[in-house]
This record gives sequence, C-alpha cells and structure tokens, in this order.
Amino acid sequence: MTGQPISDEVAVRIALAARVLPDVSVGDLVEALQTNLDDDLTEEALNKLTVTQLKRSFGNIYEVDGEWEGEDADNQDITAFKDAVRILWGEIEACSHSLPVEPYQDGDMPNSIRIAVASNNQEKLDGHFGSCHRYLIYQLSSDEIRLIDVRSALEADLSEDKNRFRVDLIQDCPVLYVASIGGPAAAKVIQANIYPMKVEEGGEAREVMAKLQQILSTAPPPWLAKILGVGTDKRVKNYSAVS
Repeated sequence: MTGQPISDEVAVRIALAARVLPDVSVGDLVEALQTNLDDDLTEEALNKLTVTQLKRSFGNIYEVDGEWEGEDADNQDITAFKDAVRILWGEIEACSHSLPVEPYQDGDMPNSIRIAVASNNQEKLDGHFGSCHRYLIYQLSSDEIRLIDVRSALEADLSEDKNRFRVDLIQDCPVLYVASIGGPAAAKVIQANIYPMKVEEGGEAREVMAKLQQILSTAPPPWLAKILGVGTDKRVKNYSAVS
C-alpha cells in the first residue's frame, strides 16, 4: 500500500467493515478504499466516504432515485454496504452488543471451568474459529453459568499469524466451542491445551452451556474430569460423549 501507514483506528474500522461485506476480504476492501480515496486512508477521509462510492468499487453500480441499478445490483446486499460505510465512519464499534457480562474473580465459583464460545451475533454460538467476530467467555459450574467477558477477535485480521492470535486470546479457556474449525487451527488449539468442541448447527450459547453443565454435574467424561482436576480413580469410564 502506498502513502502513509494507516492508523490503528483506521485499520480496525477497515477490518470490521470487511466482515459485514459478503465475500470481501480485508485486502479487497483496502484496494477499493485506495481507489476511492486516492490512497488517503485516514479517519478524515473515511468520514467522507459514501455508500455509492464504496458500492461502485465492487461493480458498475449506480443509484437512481434511491434505487440501486446496474451490473450485479440484484446480487449485492445493499444493507451490508450501508453498514460497512457506517463502520468506516466510526459509528459502529467492533462487537458493540450489550451483553449481560457479570463480574468474576478467581475463587467465586469453586469447581468451575472457563469456556470460550466463537460468536458473531448476540449471545450465540455461531462462529468459525478463524473468522468469528469475538469469543464469549463463560465460567461454568454445576449450578451456575456466568458470562464473564466478551473478547473481540477483530485485530486477528491484522496479525501475521491469525490462528495464533486467536489461540492466545482464549489461552485461559481449557474448552472452546465453535460452529466449525479447520484442521491446522484445531491443531494449534489442541497444542495450547484447549479442548475444541464443534457444534455445527450452532445455537444459543447458554443452551449449549446448559447441556455441558448437566454433564458436568452428573457424569463428566474423562477429558472434562481431567480439566476439573478429578483424579483418575474417580473418573467415570462409561459416559455419553459431549456432542
């Protein structure tokens, strides 16, 4: 990229905006913005960007009386472009959902485990490990489910090793729930002593946590018992695997 290096604020806006555009990578968006803004990728320049300008960068599109026309107009999500421009303006912050995060200190919940959930929307398990917007962090015991943190994964797109960045982000969570995860990423997760659980259909995160909570309070499988510090002689040998 030519011109002055972009600021962290601009980089974050671009990375987040790319996520709401269908099939558009961060690199694609940077190239489009360079074309529109003459390589002037500053906060001031982004604040002047219009939806029409951004839309035209991805096809021969124009707007007439509020209607989008031209090549590929019917195949593009105009709402996504509007959202992307608002993000580029700085009006939408990364993962700015109001979620019921509760305070937590070590020792508050005896015999509990910490779990990361790949998420894109509200309090849902609906994210791919390598592309989710954030991780919901739960502290789970046999009688309580507490959302203790929401960690944005936005800056992973700016890292040389995206998977390593994400692993480091949830290093304190021995269990990870995802809708999907690739082989190389799964290997890094496992190497970090994090147990990945794939739930392809996704769902409400608290409902998924409740299922694990039931297993936790009745007959935890050996891998979960090990995380909880249960001795080998006390682990249940016959169990229904967590799915």
